[in-house]
Amino acid sequence: MTSTEQRPLGSPFSAGSTAEDVIAGLDLSGTTAVVTGGYSGLGLETTRSLAAAGARVIVPARRPGTARDALAEADSDGCDIVPMDLTDLDSVRSAAAHIADSVDRIDLLMAVAGVMATPERRVGPGWEGQFTANHLGHFTLACELYPLLAAADGARVIVNSSAGHTLTGVRWHDPHFRTGYDKWLAYGQSKTANALFAVHLDTLGHDDGVRAFALHPGKIITGLQREMTRHEQIERGWVDEHGKVIGAGFKTPSQGAATGLWAATSPLLDGRGGLYLEDCDVARVSAPDEPMDDGGVRAYAVDPDAAARLWELSAAATAATPVPR
Repeated sequence: MTSTEQRPLGSPFSAGSTAEDVIAGLDLSGTTAVVTGGYSGLGLETTRSLAAAGARVIVPARRPGTARDALAEADSDGCDIVPMDLTDLDSVRSAAAHIADSVDRIDLLMAVAGVMATPERRVGPGWEGQFTANHLGHFTLACELYPLLAAADGARVIVNSSAGHTLTGVRWHDPHFRTGYDKWLAYGQSKTANALFAVHLDTLGHDDGVRAFALHPGKIITGLQREMTRHEQIERGWVDEHGKVIGAGFKTPSQGAATGLWAATSPLLDGRGGLYLEDCDVARVSAPDEPMDDGGVRAYAVDPDAAARLWELSAAATAATPVPR
């Protein structure tokens, strides 16, 4: 990816497009997709749309029973559910091994699961919880599943980042917030990490036909806000006292899933990768002082050197199976 490629392509879809719009007329029979978080919020919309188009969908789930019920209610109960907790790397490796035993390739890996603005939470060897759930867990899963991605004919890895990446770059001196925990900066760092992960995975994978993209799905009220109080959401102008969405520019879950599905299926992205997407198109690079809601991606979140540095940090921390260079 070069900075000149990080600009809109003129997609036929837009911020108002839905999952149904993007997937209409597509036949994904014979496609195997893995969707983390595929049983709630944007993940459920993604799973439902892929399955409706004929794809085989594997859903790693921290709560398999809940996942089974949600998918059955959404008429997607034919999906495969694999137990997995993104904050437990042994669980991630076990899930990857289970998937490898059941399929010979993966065409789409969609990292939709995530947490936001959580209280300080330590996992594993004392790691910060949001960085672990949003980035390190997905990093490990992608590394363990890489041989299956390389075995496909043009696999794509889609990573849900967020406009929240504009809050901060990676805190190289203290990525796990050993001092001065701030739940929003921790979230922002994890979303920058999501974007940088896609940049370097694409660098490593493109010769094998594995292309990676990160994206901002838009502002949507889903289970992602479960760690925030109603009062916090009211103060931010997102919802009213009854929980009704009133914030300007908010999308429905179907609209929120559209960019990920576009990233997974659009021929406009053939031969491209390492890009940050929004509103079913490639995002522009935004200036450091631009408001978050004005869109775009900060240069530090698509910087190849920072992406390589984060990859090395993540590989050393997780001891994940190396991706061939």
